[in-house]
Amino acid sequence: MTLNSKYSYWYFKNVLTEKFCNDVIKRGNSEKESLALTGDFEHKDPEALSNKDYNDLKKLRDSRIAWLSDHWIYAHIHPYLNEANKNAGWNYQWDYSEACQFTKYKLNQYYGWHKDDWEKAYENSNNLNYNGKVRKLSISVQLSDCSEYEGGELEFQPRDVQDPNHTIACTEAQTKGSIIIFPSYVWHRVKPVTKGTRYSLVIWNLGRPYM
Repeated sequence: MTLNSKYSYWYFKNVLTEKFCNDVIKRGNSEKESLALTGDFEHKDPEALSNKDYNDLKKLRDSRIAWLSDHWIYAHIHPYLNEANKNAGWNYQWDYSEACQFTKYKLNQYYGWHKDDWEKAYENSNNLNYNGKVRKLSISVQLSDCSEYEGGELEFQPRDVQDPNHTIACTEAQTKGSIIIFPSYVWHRVKPVTKGTRYSLVIWNLGRPYM
């Protein structure tokens, strides 16, 4: 889906404390990590992928993730989501956040061009809060400082323009404690990390389908 919006993303630079970021990293590293999946692989067991599936997946994405649902994380971030939704003029209705995806990008790891939204609303989910809803707003929290790694830039392509000349480098995402919020239909990617480790936290926020 493409909606006409003036801003591809909204940012809050360095608004989360170093302690908060470090606490999230510690919390994420305490959970069992797994191979990050995407697209047609979402409903497969990451530990049971065939060689072909694994190689096809790595053409799209290569990172490790863990899932977090701690109330204190949402409590810190939701006020920024509401402010961005208003200030950017999106004013999208939303009423539920999915589990937080804690992501590690190590050497040569990346996430190619993709959108976060789905073609249709959730259905038959074990979490009844998902059913009948779509992803509307995505949040990316920068947990690492740019001095701790190289590469790994977050980039956007506005609307559905798949043209490298229209790529927007989100330089505001390089500072630890920064929050980037964008409509879930916006194309984006994380370029390969060339040194160190980039930690981030992603949260997808759901609402009723667009009318």
